[in-house]
Amino acid sequence: MGLITAIVGGMVVSILAGSRLTIKGPAAGLIVIVAGSVTEFGGGETGWHLALGAMFVAAIVQILFGVFRFGKLADFFPLSAIHGMLAAIGIIIIAKQLPVMMNVDPALMKGKGPLAILGSLPEIVSNLDPRGTMIGVISLAIMMGWPYLKKFTLGKLPAPLVVLCIAVPAELMMDFQHTEPQYALVNIGNLLENIHWNVDFGGLAHPGIFIKYVIMFALVGSLESLLTVKAIDQLDPYKRKSDNNKDLIAVGIGNAITSVLGGLPMISEVARSSANVNNGAKTRWANFFHGFFILIFVLLAAKYIEMIPNAALAAMLISVGIKLAHPKEFVHTFQIGREQLAIFLTTIFFTLAEDLLVGIAAGILLKLILHVINGVPLRSLFKAPVSISFAEDEYHVEVDKAAVFTNFIGIKNSLESIPGGFNVTIDLQQTRLTDHSVMENLHHFKRDYERTGGIVRIIGLDGHTPLSDHDLASRKKKL
Repeated sequence: MGLITAIVGGMVVSILAGSRLTIKGPAAGLIVIVAGSVTEFGGGETGWHLALGAMFVAAIVQILFGVFRFGKLADFFPLSAIHGMLAAIGIIIIAKQLPVMMNVDPALMKGKGPLAILGSLPEIVSNLDPRGTMIGVISLAIMMGWPYLKKFTLGKLPAPLVVLCIAVPAELMMDFQHTEPQYALVNIGNLLENIHWNVDFGGLAHPGIFIKYVIMFALVGSLESLLTVKAIDQLDPYKRKSDNNKDLIAVGIGNAITSVLGGLPMISEVARSSANVNNGAKTRWANFFHGFFILIFVLLAAKYIEMIPNAALAAMLISVGIKLAHPKEFVHTFQIGREQLAIFLTTIFFTLAEDLLVGIAAGILLKLILHVINGVPLRSLFKAPVSISFAEDEYHVEVDKAAVFTNFIGIKNSLESIPGGFNVTIDLQQTRLTDHSVMENLHHFKRDYERTGGIVRIIGLDGHTPLSDHDLASRKKKL
């Protein structure tokens, strides 16, 4: 039923969305909430239909989040935690797909989290299927090595297509359909038989359960979508900025449609969105065709899709995971500052040990503690005094006390009130700390504002000590 979500996310939501490069589809991170809601509503088909009722109402709430402009909450999250989230997602992808790439019986890893799976590597190796593993390893080698062939004509072919051109014939030669377990090949099922009016609002008879899951679907889905949009904006080669509120409205509309049809909850999905950027996507048409071709293949080519070895698909995903969690990401974060690496690693650890939201919360908490240690007054953590004056065709913006990720929304609102085309001076002399997230966001503001014909100067940091040699490192005022 997740395919319904991907089809709607591509063919409907992509047209309405406020982000250009994110892929809208079913969310692995919401599976635990979905399973819990189905169970608490009675389980089975009945529980599923009642859970869809809660998802529909949550979709309406999500639309209202966008209407009332809650999308700005994405600016609340520190960049080091965002990058830690991406790296953690990469590690999760690698861990979850390793057993699949080696064609290991899924029952052996059932219920295990990413850390437990990585700890079970000896068991995975001892139970691998040689033929499936051979296809998986060759597929991974192609995915990782293909970028080095871009200078050659052959290298212009998409690596995933090359993988399929090798993996499918290899599977046919080895007759996987008759010699391997069912889990070795892709299995779609009959989609059309399950598309009808599936939503049931009978869960309102249990208001405590109903309200709980409406809140969980709306909040968790919206936060994960906002975090993904923010993260993918960082990867956009054209450095464009998404409209978070418009995106929330679009995802909410998509969730309303999919809940009626029986699909899983939809978000802006980080792994597929990262793969989208890595494969050269430039516009929202990539998301549209993602949904369109899923529909075409499900309707017309299901039997051919089911020839694909899961080991080959797992190898493709692992290559995405490796890019997200590449050692250079750790090195780059360390270069920005040791405190950024600490936040980065903390986010990764708690995401792997618990889930995405716990990981982000742990990263935020650590950063708040570090800010207090570095002299930020408690009263200034969430609100920075900002004054704007205008004289001689120039706007002067002065930030007092602190400029940190938790109070940047207020700073940003003040900056966005300035009309385009003027000279703008941002004075940070009175701040005790200007953190990396604010430094980078001010850098983005300068770039975007100067596209309107204006000029931006950032001054007042001569009396601050940078916490590393990086240009956008946090800066602490000298005592």
